[in-house]
Amino acid sequence: MGCLRQAVAHALARDARATSARLMGATGGLALVDLVARTGLGEARAGLAGRSVLIRTRSQMGAAQALVELDGLAARLVLCPPDVAAEHLPAVIERAQVDALVTDDEALACHGLPTYVLAAPSEPVTEVAETRTSEWLMFTSGTTGVPKLVIHTLAGLTGAIAPRAPDAEPVVWGTFYDIRRYGGLQILLRALTGGSSLVLSEAGEPTAAFLARLAAAGVTHQTGTPSHWRWALMNPELALIQPRYVRLSGEIADQAVLDSLKAFFPQAAIGHAYASTEAGVGFEVNDGREGFPASLIGVDGPVRMKIEDGSLRIRSSRAASGYAGAEAALADGDGFIDTGDMVEQRGDRCFFTGRRGGVINVGGLKVHPEEVEAALNRHPMVRMALVKARRNPLTGALVAAEVVRTDAALAMDEAELKSSILALCRETLAPHKAPAVLKFVDSLAVTAGGKLDRQHA
Repeated sequence: MGCLRQAVAHALARDARATSARLMGATGGLALVDLVARTGLGEARAGLAGRSVLIRTRSQMGAAQALVELDGLAARLVLCPPDVAAEHLPAVIERAQVDALVTDDEALACHGLPTYVLAAPSEPVTEVAETRTSEWLMFTSGTTGVPKLVIHTLAGLTGAIAPRAPDAEPVVWGTFYDIRRYGGLQILLRALTGGSSLVLSEAGEPTAAFLARLAAAGVTHQTGTPSHWRWALMNPELALIQPRYVRLSGEIADQAVLDSLKAFFPQAAIGHAYASTEAGVGFEVNDGREGFPASLIGVDGPVRMKIEDGSLRIRSSRAASGYAGAEAALADGDGFIDTGDMVEQRGDRCFFTGRRGGVINVGGLKVHPEEVEAALNRHPMVRMALVKARRNPLTGALVAAEVVRTDAALAMDEAELKSSILALCRETLAPHKAPAVLKFVDSLAVTAGGKLDRQHA
């Protein structure tokens, strides 16, 4: 593939229609042809050769431009998400051996690093040898304290992306994700290497405004977490878009959200994918059902999966090679990464039950919050739910649920609705898993990555 700039150039040369492809933000756009042929760093770009560069940008557009500018030129690209706490940056800089910073806003300069400010690509790219394999350092999610950094390459990050057929219909990607996290980066790379347009969200942009922009751009492929999609389903502007493909990843996609999306977009293919920052893209499921076929377990290939002690383990050519600046091994002696995602096989299907570290202990019995949430979400009057532990002097903890109702449920008697929801849970869950407390709320917090915020629940 070469570097990312070369991959985009190849996509443009393969399909003449791709010359109109753009990255589109709320306040402007950037043509892929300009990303390939021009630079926003000017002559200073040559000074970044072989360096370890922290990419810290105000906008997603700036981050995308920096990745194209630097892959194959810099030794390391350290892609900083917008929610990384400033007090963690010194440790990140040390671990990644950062010696330069590229940004689209001088105000983000930090810690005395030599700073290179991106402008709009305007100057022709001068000849700089882009022959090295750059390391891409990604921040892991879901950790407290200083985040870990895992090391990828462009080849590994694009390993799950199949080339588009020359006669395929043009694609316009849209994503609720931020491209500075693994899930969003996957969509950016699909767009760039496929010569396709991509609509990017802006920080603080109302969902209704973003959906309107997606509609104006003619989005054909829209992606997000299940939480992203549940919020979108509550928004009337969702009816503005008519995608051919809807994709979910980042959280467990339960049957309720898959069915809701199919009902809303009957013309669309609905798929969900499993991926993690450490293990890379594992698989995609496109049969409309939650979980994944058990036949995927134990199959040799670029990705091999197994279930050990209840958790999914993955060995893959798409996985990160290790942690930056850490002695801890990412994989075991056989090359398998323990994802920490718990899986239960029932017949010919495997189902995710939750995270190993998120278990609620009810009198010595284990409860995965995600399993209870899936039961709650099956109720036709529930839009989304969050399950957490509530301390109890007798059992240690109780299962407590916060529920966002559908619009149709707002006119119902709350006591009757609670009774109906809890009755459904008791029908489908073991007694200790059914919520002991249920509270209706107007909204649920999500993280910058689009997942339910469990740390602050």
